[in-house]
Amino acid sequence: MKKRKKDLISIEFLNREEIDEIFSLAETMKSFRGRHSNSLERKVLAMVFEKPSLRTRVTFETGIYELGGHGIYLGPNDIQIGKRESVHDVAKNLGRWAHGIVIRT
Repeated sequence: MKKRKKDLISIEFLNREEIDEIFSLAETMKSFRGRHSNSLERKVLAMVFEKPSLRTRVTFETGIYELGGHGIYLGPNDIQIGKRESVHDVAKNLGRWAHGIVIRT
């Protein structure tokens, strides 16, 4: 079954069935961990962090790498949203350069 693309902004926008589906997919993906997967091959994901976070950064970078992609870390000093650039400009530009954006607030 082909699904349409859906941006995940907050878990609040998902129904119970969608949440269960995400956990089921995560469980399946975890069972294949360590085997070659290229679902993110030639994909760049920008990781925007409002605050430093060791566990979150390492888990996202590891996951992106294991799926064949490349993660770019942008910490609090790299993007000063609201000071140097507006949220709109940051989102517009990252949307041009990266295939996906992970945001940690």
